[in-house]
Amino acid sequence: MSSLSRELVFLILQFLDEEKFKETVHKLEQESGFYFNMKYFEEQVQSGEWDEVERYLSGFTKVDDNRYSMKIFFEIRKQKYLEALDKQDRARAVEILVKDLKVFSSFNEELYKEITQLLTLDNFRENEQLSKYGDTKSARNIMLLELKKLIEANPLFREKLTFPTLKASRLRTLINQSLNWQHQLCKNPRPNPDIKTLFVDHTCQPPNGTRAAPPPNNPLVGGLPKGGAFPSLGTHSPFQPAAPPSATSLAGWMANSNTPAPHPAVAPGSATLAGPPNPGPLLKRPRTPPINATAMDYQSADSEHLLKRSRPVMQTVDEVNYAGSSLPQSSDDLPKMLARTLNQGSCVMSMDFHPVQQTILLVGTNVGEIGIWEVGSKERLTQRAFKVWDISVCSMPMQAALVKDPVVAVNRTMWSPDGTLLGVAFSKHIVHLYSYHLGGDLRPHREIDAHIGSVNDIAFSHPNKQLSIITCGDDKTIKVWDASTGHKQYTFEGHDAAVYSVCPHHKENIQFIFSTAVDGKIKAWLYDHLGSRVDYDAPGHWCTTMAYSADGTRLFSCGTSKEGESFLVEWNESEGAIKRAYSGFRKRSSNVVQFDTTKNRFLAAGDEFLIKFWDMDNASVLTSTDAEGGLPASPRLRFNKEGSLLAVTTNDNGIKILCNSDGLRLLRTFESRAFEGGKLFIDASVTSKTTGVTQPVAVSAPSGPIVGALPPAGSIAATVSRLIYTNSGVAILALASNAVHKLWKWQRNERNMSGKASASIAPQLWQPSSGILMTNDISETNPEEAVPCIALSKNDSYVMSASGGKISLFNMMTFKVMTTFMPPPPAATFLAFHPQDNNIIAIGMEDSTIQIYNVQVDEVKSKLKGHSKKISGLAFSNALNVLVSSGADSQVIVWSIDGWEKRRTKAIQIPAGRGSPSATGDTKVQFHNDHIRLLVVHETQLAIYDASKLERVRQWVPRDPFTSTLSAATYSCDSQLVYAGFSDGSVGVMDGESLLPRCRVAPSAYISQGIGSANIYPLVIAVHPSESLQFALGLSDGSVQVLEPLETEGKWGTGPSSDNGAVVSTPSSSAVGNQNSEQAAR
Repeated sequence: MSSLSRELVFLILQFLDEEKFKETVHKLEQESGFYFNMKYFEEQVQSGEWDEVERYLSGFTKVDDNRYSMKIFFEIRKQKYLEALDKQDRARAVEILVKDLKVFSSFNEELYKEITQLLTLDNFRENEQLSKYGDTKSARNIMLLELKKLIEANPLFREKLTFPTLKASRLRTLINQSLNWQHQLCKNPRPNPDIKTLFVDHTCQPPNGTRAAPPPNNPLVGGLPKGGAFPSLGTHSPFQPAAPPSATSLAGWMANSNTPAPHPAVAPGSATLAGPPNPGPLLKRPRTPPINATAMDYQSADSEHLLKRSRPVMQTVDEVNYAGSSLPQSSDDLPKMLARTLNQGSCVMSMDFHPVQQTILLVGTNVGEIGIWEVGSKERLTQRAFKVWDISVCSMPMQAALVKDPVVAVNRTMWSPDGTLLGVAFSKHIVHLYSYHLGGDLRPHREIDAHIGSVNDIAFSHPNKQLSIITCGDDKTIKVWDASTGHKQYTFEGHDAAVYSVCPHHKENIQFIFSTAVDGKIKAWLYDHLGSRVDYDAPGHWCTTMAYSADGTRLFSCGTSKEGESFLVEWNESEGAIKRAYSGFRKRSSNVVQFDTTKNRFLAAGDEFLIKFWDMDNASVLTSTDAEGGLPASPRLRFNKEGSLLAVTTNDNGIKILCNSDGLRLLRTFESRAFEGGKLFIDASVTSKTTGVTQPVAVSAPSGPIVGALPPAGSIAATVSRLIYTNSGVAILALASNAVHKLWKWQRNERNMSGKASASIAPQLWQPSSGILMTNDISETNPEEAVPCIALSKNDSYVMSASGGKISLFNMMTFKVMTTFMPPPPAATFLAFHPQDNNIIAIGMEDSTIQIYNVQVDEVKSKLKGHSKKISGLAFSNALNVLVSSGADSQVIVWSIDGWEKRRTKAIQIPAGRGSPSATGDTKVQFHNDHIRLLVVHETQLAIYDASKLERVRQWVPRDPFTSTLSAATYSCDSQLVYAGFSDGSVGVMDGESLLPRCRVAPSAYISQGIGSANIYPLVIAVHPSESLQFALGLSDGSVQVLEPLETEGKWGTGPSSDNGAVVSTPSSSAVGNQNSEQAAR
């Protein structure tokens, strides 16, 4: 059921409750399963209505759904059984025992036998465990407390125990608003309309009692919404279902995708206000409705009198603001602040931000050049001039065109959805595909002689789950090519003029392409050979581009006529009609106006030497900016994926980067990385704020280094096996080798207004009032020999953990065990939550398998096999939709999340002189914030891989002064640094790009010197979730220490040095471990 249907159920529940339909309310609660009414449930339990109690529960859970559900039903049936015994109703008790309690015997036969033996007692209170059973009322109340705890802990009741906050009579209000809106559209509105029914749309009859037909040229008629124009409320809707869309609408041709449709233009609609349009006349006389309306939401300029006159007063009808007159939303989220200016050197024709690396901008120019910019550092990463890669395979028309006029321009540049490929469409015949690698490395991938004449547009799509590139050109065709091989898959013919743009999309499982031509025709195609499915006239009848909102639910187009009149509109796909026309363009544009969408909320277009912005739900211009001047009359523009940056072309062959507050923070992360290479490698040192004594320590306090400043009682008294910050950044959770967890919290006070973790303020060891310890299951295991693992939920409310025994789920507030599961063998060795679903957990096992476990249903969904030794690392990538695993076999494997099949595998290469090439050892993996780059940590090396291809792009091998093996390493929260611990106690701070050391923290900086101190070193490292310069060390002596640089320094070290480790920049096996093959990253 859709979210709108779910909300409708809540509205109906509120209505029924207000109207006192009590039985119906609870029936709907139970049948929909959306809201569990705890108060009603308590009333039924306290009154002993056991049949109704179980019937109501059945709408939300069944006996065997999970252990919580089983316990709930058992407690209810046990109470029913005891009450029958208490009444001396043995026949009823036997019936309950056989019919209701027998199901539990398969799970606990001994308990069932014990319950059965109660029949032999004159008074069941003779049983020791039931000796304190009081009267029926108190017993029910005691049981009810237990049931409430079980229901609240049961994941099946999650988000079902709270009724949404609604204003009183919300459903009535919505109906009144609808009537008010319908009354606004009446041709002859009456001051006091007589509303007699809700079954049909409201209309006011003319004074003479007859109904006047609207004039045939009234565009209001064509703009009225029909049933299909609104989102369906689902099968549970009490309203009449909408008529299915006709085969000629944008939605209808998909519903009838097996049959090619005729080609009518956008139809003006029916001559009645309430009924659906008659498709017959539309097929005979296709027309496009006028779009020069200044109002919106189906109101037009011809109906301006409707907007100007005062609204009639309607009794019991709430006032409602229409979209055309509503206040515009805030424009604070729009990128309007000038942050960067880039000099491309030639006129920019096309731009596209990388879909994952938000500050990488691809640019194409009028002289055939393409360039890639890192807009954060204002660095041009690469530039390529146009040239034919292999003239021998080019067609004769193309060769003749190049000889006649060698000047070639870029018409369009675009990244593939995952950012691993980019496509370039040129003004003569050719499309180039490049593979993109980290650092701006471009490699030719495919050269396609695509069209005769200009290639006007390109786009990527995934028909048949295979990456394809779509092109269109002056030869009036659209073509689809295999992006991997360059082979042609489809050719679509049917346009009568050059094809100007393409827009691929999909609805559910239907893949399709919109195309526009310079004669103003819009066509739609499925990936078959049956011709176009629709044929519409675009506003302006010339060059038009189309685009969907980011969530794929709203379709927009922008174009300019030959006379220079520009049109930006939203389409109603269900009706094949224009839903909204946006105003604010100047009367004559010298060029085709370009546009873009962002955040499912805003539109932007370049016009009148400005960037103009619209709220998608308002036809009037929301705001505009001139980007501090220098823009052309119709500037080109492009948002990044998050909408925090906007690239705009300038008059002087440059690009301006505009940003909002989020974009500014993103760009500033690159400013801190502007360092000089080759500076001296130094230890991090700070000065004590109280004594003025310089000491080689990253953090200090009057009594010594501030590393959490934990008192001896706060020490774990065992080695720290796992360490994590809470996601809120206010606490640190440690798991020791003895299976005990410790939680340190920072308090909000005058010294620490934010309450977040800080190296300059000591935290408190926190425990619940009960004083219990959070301890993992260690039955039949030795925790000192086990491989512990831990994972924290996103909201910090619970932690999942194991120390060789069962996996335990703890409540972080009470430290109580909520549940345990998956007893060994094999034991769990690594845990990772699925990024989109907290109910799905990837569990690495001691037997080298990975189990994909669904907590909600207590079931293993998949078991992944590929490693030969225990799993030591797991990491999910949102961008690539993959899970990466690493093991003690030094193997790294990439798994697809969709089907959990293995995609790629690679053994890490052991550097020369540090063990045999086949040496093994625990390998850890962690994704960079871009979810493309993968940090791989092994005791012999740090390495960065491009996870999309599983190719190594960086490797760092320790050397003096890092003379020992790596013990732990992790990215900083912004991925700009890597913190690495070594078995001699030192800590290295590395650059996140090059892996070259920036500074070294000596052991004496944070370890008190004394007996045994030489054997203390970091076993684990955790990083603060929002403070990139703060990290914590879990040490082999059981202590936890927090480090951050002195405030006056504000950073770790001054820059990377190439003299402190071998860095290999290319995946060449011969270069690995070669100490003379050091290469600094750019």
